[in-house]
Amino acid sequence: MTAKTIVVGTDGAAPSKAAVRWAAREAERQGATLRIVHAFDWDWREAWYDYGDQYAEMAEKIAATVTANATDLAVAAAPGIEVRADTMMGHAAPRLLDVAETAELMVLGSRGRGGFASLMLGSVSQQVATHARCPVVVVRGNAEASDSPVTAGVDHSHAKDRVLETAFEAAARRGAPLTVVRSYLPLLPVWLTANVPEAALGTPAAKDADAAARADLDALVSPWAAKYPGVRVETVLSHDGAAAVLARMSAVSQLVVVGSRGHGGVAGTVLGSTGLQLLHHAECPVWIAR
Repeated sequence: MTAKTIVVGTDGAAPSKAAVRWAAREAERQGATLRIVHAFDWDWREAWYDYGDQYAEMAEKIAATVTANATDLAVAAAPGIEVRADTMMGHAAPRLLDVAETAELMVLGSRGRGGFASLMLGSVSQQVATHARCPVVVVRGNAEASDSPVTAGVDHSHAKDRVLETAFEAAARRGAPLTVVRSYLPLLPVWLTANVPEAALGTPAAKDADAAARADLDALVSPWAAKYPGVRVETVLSHDGAAAVLARMSAVSQLVVVGSRGHGGVAGTVLGSTGLQLLHHAECPVWIAR
């Protein structure tokens, strides 16, 4: 049987260092090999006017230093894992997407070395997260938390079982509780009901709808809870938008798991709006299950 491989992209910047440490610990949990990949784009202007290869050699030495430092970080974070390190010449996003074709999981930092400090998500991470064919984790916020719950966002899309499987497995590996969240729109939108007396809102019907939605969520979760009896699971039904409630819960979670495209996604898209918003605003690592 082929061993699992978790790939982490690095450029030596602080966000990618956090990603390397997170990926190393995840490789340890899964018994997987960690592959560290650094892609460097050799386009220094000086090289165009020089007939020698000194600039190429310098670029390769810098790249080798980046991967060597990342290897040291990984081994320090998870001493028992097998680590491979590769340097590749070319633009980072397409090279990482090529590597993702054979990876079990791709792990990325939230921003690269060349990003503006005000950006919440770097262009390479966004391109890979939205186009990779394998699951992707973007490590952001508090990546070192170990005693917080795992949170999963589900709806009725085809991705729901994959999200729940990923979330239950992640919680089981960590010995963490799991919170499963479903965003459910009430019969009347909040803005319309804000100034309407409760008696005029058809409260019994609203309560019945909420009860039906909760029963539906519990029915969705219960087969997975039976499969993972060691995971303590809680379900949360929210009238807020999915991205808003999951971003809020990320502040007290060690990981948020979502599908690559939700029930309302446009056919042909790879990452839905909820996942994309979380990649920009979550306060913990985000796992895109696909």
